[in-house]
Amino acid sequence: MRIGKVTGTVTATAKAERLTGQKLLVVDVVDAAGKVLTPGVVAPDTVGAGVGDTVLLTQGSAARMAAGLSSAPVDLAVIAIVEHLNT
Repeated sequence: MRIGKVTGTVTATAKAERLTGQKLLVVDVVDAAGKVLTPGVVAPDTVGAGVGDTVLLTQGSAARMAAGLSSAPVDLAVIAIVEHLNT
């Protein structure tokens, strides 16, 4: 899993059918101190996160295990909203 910071949303009216109904978020992958490691990746949201939230991300084939993504063409997904991070 990775830590991310939600920075925006994506609206795409023309997309892969399996992504229909999925909320897409723009997320910066960050380290535990909040330093951006990978800026501006897009991930479907499975937990109701929003701009400004710190989230947990899963990537690779595990991303399709998240709710509603079993057959979606994704390799990254938001799977939790972080309430507290203790480093």
